[in-house]
Amino acid sequence: MNIDVTCEHNAELFDALVEGVRQYNAQHMGEEASEPLLVSARDEQGQVVGGVAGRTIYRQFLIEVLWVSEAARGSGLGRTLMAKAEEEARRRGCIAAQVDTLKFQAPEFYQKLGFEVVGQVNGVPPSPDRFFLMKRYV
Repeated sequence: MNIDVTCEHNAELFDALVEGVRQYNAQHMGEEASEPLLVSARDEQGQVVGGVAGRTIYRQFLIEVLWVSEAARGSGLGRTLMAKAEEEARRRGCIAAQVDTLKFQAPEFYQKLGFEVVGQVNGVPPSPDRFFLMKRYV
């Protein structure tokens, strides 16, 4: 057996690992239907000023990133983007959404949208506290 360590992205290796997990999961949960879910906003010049990206899988909306430009913060754009993304997730049959965020990022934002803190990692300097949040749709 050879064990390699690399610091470069290897799409082929990554895909092989994901496929292995999918095969294992299928034994316990059935076949997966993972689909990307992206919602974005652009200004009049066509520049991205915000967006949400994630995926739906096993009736869950997994939020990978939410970003709103400094100029658009406080305008309600983040709330609007999340509403559109969650609407699509529900249309796909999702029963919950999940996200993790750092203390200085947006835990309060998600809580205002109805997410609950279901886990927290504290005291691992130099990292700030990390929050895991979930919102049930049913």
